Amino acid sequence: MKTKDKTNQVSIVTLGCSKNTVDSEVLLRQLQAGGMEVAHNPENITAGKVIINTCGFINDAKEESIETILNFAKAKQQGIISELFVMGCLSQRYRSELVNEIPEVDGFFGVAEFPEILRSVGVDYKKELLGERVITTPSHYAFLKISEGCDRKCSFCAIPLIRGKHQSKSVEELVGEATFLANSGVRELMIIAQDSTYYGLDFYGERKLPELLLKLAEIPGIEWIRLHYAFPAGFPEQLLSVINSSPKICKYLDIPVQHISDPVLKAMRRGHNAIETRMLIEEIRKAVPGIALRTSVIVGFPGETKEQFEELKAFISEVKFERLGVFTYSHEENTKAFDLKDDVPPATKKRRATELMKLQEDISLTINQNRIGQVLRVIVDRKEADFWIGRSEFDSPEVDNEILIPAAFALHPGDFVQVRIIAAEAYDLFAEPV
Repeated sequence: MKTKDKTNQVSIVTLGCSKNTVDSEVLLRQLQAGGMEVAHNPENITAGKVIINTCGFINDAKEESIETILNFAKAKQQGIISELFVMGCLSQRYRSELVNEIPEVDGFFGVAEFPEILRSVGVDYKKELLGERVITTPSHYAFLKISEGCDRKCSFCAIPLIRGKHQSKSVEELVGEATFLANSGVRELMIIAQDSTYYGLDFYGERKLPELLLKLAEIPGIEWIRLHYAFPAGFPEQLLSVINSSPKICKYLDIPVQHISDPVLKAMRRGHNAIETRMLIEEIRKAVPGIALRTSVIVGFPGETKEQFEELKAFISEVKFERLGVFTYSHEENTKAFDLKDDVPPATKKRRATELMKLQEDISLTINQNRIGQVLRVIVDRKEADFWIGRSEFDSPEVDNEILIPAAFALHPGDFVQVRIIAAEAYDLFAEPV
């Protein structure tokens, strides 16, 4: 029996955030155009060549990336794969160390070295494919990365060290990319960046996010546009009228506040204080009635006292964010905060995170119970066991609430359907089509 030639087979394994997902999708399209047989996150690696797109942001992500590299290095030694390449944030940040520690890897590449990594697997980079991607998410939604890097000086964050300064894409390029996605069947766009509200300042000399959103809303086929990673300091107020007035822009905003104690915010170098944060949240909710606010906070930052944590806890209880993510502080070398003593014990960090998530669970349950009887427009994501799993405009995939609809109804992934909420749990709603 003839053995199948694996020299033109490439699998990409993507770790980390949605920005990495976009990078992998771009690379997959380039590989595909170069005649390669491609796979993304396959359950069983059968390809001759493997590219791992790594994350190097915080300790847990770095450990996952290193473990994945070591597993594939072992697979290479066993002859299961022929070549192994590593790209992305971990590789950008620790290339010299990785080269010495894991010699089984055939090449390490940074976050923007697409032509170089393609050349290593035998493919030429094609500029004419700008804006084209192989969609790896469910085909009805996709991420749209509007910029690279970040100009913020947050003391805990290594992203500027890895991804560099903020670089906006042009409005025309993004409209072209979004049009390609729409023509591929995408109906929901998730706008992502390290700092989405900074968009345009470097390229146009002014914030252009409101204008970009309106342009994207004109694209036929796009039904929902969802905004992530809006930085609180310098928030462009005109954005709120755009969100409120356009039916295609979800009443949803991901705006990471990170803390509320002024000494902690100052040490984090966030550029906003407690009063400004509260005023902004009040302004957002007043300008866009019914908006769902997602935020993230960090517990266990160096020097965070019990009193400062209690202040954060009281703030969460008071503001009642519709969606909340909690992270424990990760002490990252070469950041400003690395000069501070990482003096909050790991067990205390974990306990504080658990306390906040328990508080948020109660808040979310109350919010969800108040939705019983409401009619919501839902996009169907997938089918699981006895239910169709969908989301309202108030929920982003993977991180937010889901709406469960009995599988007996004739629906399909990507469908929009009006449903009435009939029951609620802390993070799930149950509904039936109207």
